[in-house]
Amino acid sequence: MIKSINIIFQIAAVFIGTIVGAGLASGQEITQFFTAFGYKSFIGLIICMIMYISYSFMIINLSKKHNLNSYKDLINLVSPGFLGKITDILTSFFMISGAAIILAGSGALLHQYFGIPSLIGILLMSITALIILFRNTKGLVEINSFIVPSLLIIITTIFLLYMFFSGHAVNINHIKTIPYNKNYWFLSSIIYAGFNILSFSGVLVPFSQDVKNKKHLIIGTSLGALGLTILSLMINFMLLTNIPYIFNYDIPLLYIANRFGKIVQILLLSIIWFEMFSTEVSNIYSVSKTLEQSFKISYNKAVICIIMLSIPISQIGFKKLINFLYPAFGIISFIFLVQCIIFYRKNI
Repeated sequence: MIKSINIIFQIAAVFIGTIVGAGLASGQEITQFFTAFGYKSFIGLIICMIMYISYSFMIINLSKKHNLNSYKDLINLVSPGFLGKITDILTSFFMISGAAIILAGSGALLHQYFGIPSLIGILLMSITALIILFRNTKGLVEINSFIVPSLLIIITTIFLLYMFFSGHAVNINHIKTIPYNKNYWFLSSIIYAGFNILSFSGVLVPFSQDVKNKKHLIIGTSLGALGLTILSLMINFMLLTNIPYIFNYDIPLLYIANRFGKIVQILLLSIIWFEMFSTEVSNIYSVSKTLEQSFKISYNKAVICIIMLSIPISQIGFKKLINFLYPAFGIISFIFLVQCIIFYRKNI
């Protein structure tokens, strides 16, 4: 019984740790995809939770039934034609580019706030990621089992401090009067959920082979989706009641945390770095599992190749690439989700 509960919580932690990333922990992703749409952002986050649970259920069942080992297997199964090949290439490209950008971002974060040279920050994350990734699925579980509870504690603490010291923020009528973008809130929610689901499938598919009990996987991912949604709702609430000031900051949540002193700021910055690390490990793990299968090279060699590729790429400016890559990946993800539903209804 205790072992089962432990496995479920580990799966939930990996789910949250893979999706959160630095973008969500800093408040930047929530600001762009949800908060900008006012009070409807809360509905958008609930829609995402429903999609996370539904698609995780489908991916687990498909992975078990068809003995899938990587996101490439899933894409080939659901979308075997030309569109599937494009989805596969874009997904791999997105994850490798993401790994490189996270390295660059971690170096910049450590340099900007702690005075550590950027290159040292990049090498520190690369070497630590290598050590964790060599432990394969165990390493992924271990790192998220530490990072995710820390994230939940820190964000909840900031939220409680904010509620205690900002009594006006709980006024629902005030939230309804905040200016917001009335258009595309539903589409924004669907696209955000889409590329998170496709990204997480890179971890969930191999996980479905490592964890034999399907019930554990379904309960774990559902618990993870619930935990992630509660976390996102807290962040969104704080950001929404600080419009328009949050739009001026790269780390909107830091603007809110600033009022609670240096210790809270440092804790938040630390957890953002750890979430960068968690996403870095998840991205490299996903692509390595695919390379292992596609090119018949060992998993460890694949990990080394991707990290060695990511370090020099992290030195290049990627703003233009990301401006193209994120919308393109969002559209491809949305199409893939539709194909996934059609395939599932026909074959399960």
